[in-house]
Amino acid sequence: MKKEILIIENLAAFEKLINRDNRPYDINMMVMPGTLQDKHKDVDPEKGIPALRRQFNLIYILLAGVHDVHLGADYRWLKPNDLVIVPESFLYASTNVHSCVGYCMHFKTEFIQPLLTKPIEEEFPFLALEAEHIINITPEESSLVQQSFRDIISEYERFSHEKDYLLRNYIHILLLRIREIYRPHAKQIGETATRSMKITNQFKRLVEKNFLHIRAVKKYAAMLHVTPKHLSEVVKINTGKSPRDIINDMLLMESKVLLGSTDKTVTEIGYELHFEDQSHFNHFIKQHTGCTPLQLRKKL
Repeated sequence: MKKEILIIENLAAFEKLINRDNRPYDINMMVMPGTLQDKHKDVDPEKGIPALRRQFNLIYILLAGVHDVHLGADYRWLKPNDLVIVPESFLYASTNVHSCVGYCMHFKTEFIQPLLTKPIEEEFPFLALEAEHIINITPEESSLVQQSFRDIISEYERFSHEKDYLLRNYIHILLLRIREIYRPHAKQIGETATRSMKITNQFKRLVEKNFLHIRAVKKYAAMLHVTPKHLSEVVKINTGKSPRDIINDMLLMESKVLLGSTDKTVTEIGYELHFEDQSHFNHFIKQHTGCTPLQLRKKL
């Protein structure tokens, strides 16, 4: 995606804007761990976590509570022991967040860069944009992940002259632990997926990468070497939505990111999202939200 649409640039801004935490934070901070109870206590229940792209990674584990996620072209209701991985720049939102228990951590890639010998998505494939980003892990695996989170939080809250070094290594341990757990789960998901599920997942990944420029279902069908009719059937069976719905969902999410988190005009946003003109953009927003773009902006 274009760099200019990545609008949550630092962890301090995220804590202030999304978690409604007005404590002073250093805008240069690289890591922010915590519990979901603490992070969600001031999230507006009417708005949830608005559509956004972060310039940092998010990893969290849900142990209990109500939590849904829009993650790229995916929409899921989370279950206990769901491990969620949101790579930097990935489109993310949650409209239902209530009584959540668990652990989470935001971190900038450059913070652990000194420990990496390859790009982070090569060392840790679960941070690649095309990876499976939600896996349900066993209670035993969950206990290991929870302990890693507790170690990170404890070190983060403790004063030490070696704090950055220790945090970096604790985060690296968490990522190694997740990689160990992730591999067999990802393999099992791949092996048990039906052909129709694989086509559906490939379609969603293509939409995530190309929705700004490609809107026609027949073009995605051609990219997947299937007919538009077959694509529509399998996507409907596996998601309950049509391919057109999924493309529109991505466009609407991106519209909300730009309307809610930038000062760009409606005309500028419509142009950036490749609508023919402002009237077409206005019609799209009105059709899917019942609001004009300016009315939607005020609600976000």
